[in-house]
Amino acid sequence: MDPFGGEKAQTAAVNRGVALSERTFDVNTLPADMRRVYGHLAEKYGEEYGLLFIFTMRTAVELHRAWNMTLLTSNILQQIKDKFGLRMTWSLGVVKLKFRVEDGGYELHRKVPYDYDSEYQDVYYRIALALIAGKINVHEALIYQTESKHGVHTAVGGLILRNFPGRLVLYPFQASMCAIIFFSGKWVDAAVAAICGLAAGLVEYALGCIGGQATVLLDVCVGISTGIIGGLWYSHVGEICLSAVFLGTLYWFFYGTAFVIGLLEIMAGELETGVTRFVAVSVKTFVLSLGASLGLMMANRGGASKAFDDSQDHCNDNFTTGEWWRIPIYLACSVGVLGQYRFRIDRYWCPLIVQLVAYEVQYEVFHGMKEQHTSDHLDTATSNIAGAVGGVISACALSWFVNTCHNFYSARLLQEDPNESSTLVNIVYRVMRCYVKILSCLRINRKSEIQKLGMEEKLKGQQKELNDPRHPRDHISLDKDDEGLFLETIVSAQAINIWSILMPAVYQLVPGSVIARFWFHSIFPEEPENMTVPMTSQESVFSNLMVISASLALGLIFGFSLVQSYNYIYGRIRERCHKKNDDLIVKRKRQVNMMEGMYTAQQSPDDDPASFLFPSENCNEVE
Repeated sequence: MDPFGGEKAQTAAVNRGVALSERTFDVNTLPADMRRVYGHLAEKYGEEYGLLFIFTMRTAVELHRAWNMTLLTSNILQQIKDKFGLRMTWSLGVVKLKFRVEDGGYELHRKVPYDYDSEYQDVYYRIALALIAGKINVHEALIYQTESKHGVHTAVGGLILRNFPGRLVLYPFQASMCAIIFFSGKWVDAAVAAICGLAAGLVEYALGCIGGQATVLLDVCVGISTGIIGGLWYSHVGEICLSAVFLGTLYWFFYGTAFVIGLLEIMAGELETGVTRFVAVSVKTFVLSLGASLGLMMANRGGASKAFDDSQDHCNDNFTTGEWWRIPIYLACSVGVLGQYRFRIDRYWCPLIVQLVAYEVQYEVFHGMKEQHTSDHLDTATSNIAGAVGGVISACALSWFVNTCHNFYSARLLQEDPNESSTLVNIVYRVMRCYVKILSCLRINRKSEIQKLGMEEKLKGQQKELNDPRHPRDHISLDKDDEGLFLETIVSAQAINIWSILMPAVYQLVPGSVIARFWFHSIFPEEPENMTVPMTSQESVFSNLMVISASLALGLIFGFSLVQSYNYIYGRIRERCHKKNDDLIVKRKRQVNMMEGMYTAQQSPDDDPASFLFPSENCNEVE
């Protein structure tokens, strides 16, 4: 029974040209509340409908956990809902999620903590796209989600950096590089920041092992340990730039991206989540800053303010300016960020290009304008807008390049239209095949990547037998292991999530450190020489904070708008050249719709059904 009376929620009939064994998702592995709701839906509307609700909810939870991007998550959920006619609504908060089905007849809640996970965000996104496109059925989609959660589709190197204790190597590396490239530190400051970073990682590891309410103390404990180590070094070993050490170490824990995403949500009309996120990241940053200040006070027996102020004389704003090693240091910092974001190691090159483009555009524009804007913040605003636009355009261009190459490569692996391969396709295939073999020798990529080449040979042989009228073969079949490789190839062939390669670049452009500077100025206020002179340093930092945040959010909007406009114009031109090509029209609309979900809150008939029943007389829908 179809609850909407429209397209039925049926996904089992998947035309792949290869006979795969039937896979069944075990609903007994679900939590009790999801299993209960599934039972009611399956009894009323059939198994497929119930499983699609489960898949949609799990997709929302994992995307939200990995990225906390409500705009993107809502977009992909709406696509699933529209495709299969689900009578389902949701409320995505900053932490709490609500899912309702059958006009609120059933409602489930989840509390989802924020975490960095670029790989899982991308893979869950691709699974959803594969299901929507009809490449896999809902059972296969749910099983693939479970396998991904258990690390089945993650390389060994990625598994090491995903969790403790292997993850500990990232903390000192990132802290030391950030202290130099972002916070006016020198080599000695980088060394101290590395020690503080290792201590911070050990604190998080220990509290995570304890679990429970102990994790609430993470921010203050990390701050205190950083303050104590930095203060003891400054007092007993040598003079350092304490702000560089503190900010470089705490950079890992600053949710600066959440600050910009909050403003992006506010601009998109999602005021509730935007304002909540804005306040939450400010409070979190204050706790980290206060903890570091308390630790500094303990280490200096009460002289924290004087030590912090005096250490500013040992900071060097021009330490990296004009030096040839500025870019290598930035790229090293970027590698640490990608490790923090749990990005796939074999694809580091892609976000590294986006990070470098965004940083260089921002850097060059700022230094080219700062002499003419010494009394305002327009140089900062312009450079941030330019950097964000450059990051978006480069991320979209790279995603197109990667998607095109993977489509060629996957089509060859799956033996889809092998006789129509052009010279370009053959070149791309050979290059990617060589690339896979090199990474496999280095043990960087997934073991399954090299196994897919063996699967290709089996498919090619069976395809040849199938095309031979003298051979008795009437279908293509694979064993259990090759079936898993086949499904992994299908999912990997889906479009890459643009935010998965863009967010690390935005993370390095955002003002998490500016928020911390604001709080440090509040904790250690400067004493004016003349009491009649108003104290403007805190106001200046806060003004700079707003300029940076708003300009970065605007840059993201401008960038996505430009790419969306290009896709629309290019799609229209292609449609004109290929008259009445429905596939091109569907592809253009899908791209435009997907791009809107990257930076806007899309309207849904569930928000205001009346507005969809009677379109505005003054506006004509653009097809």
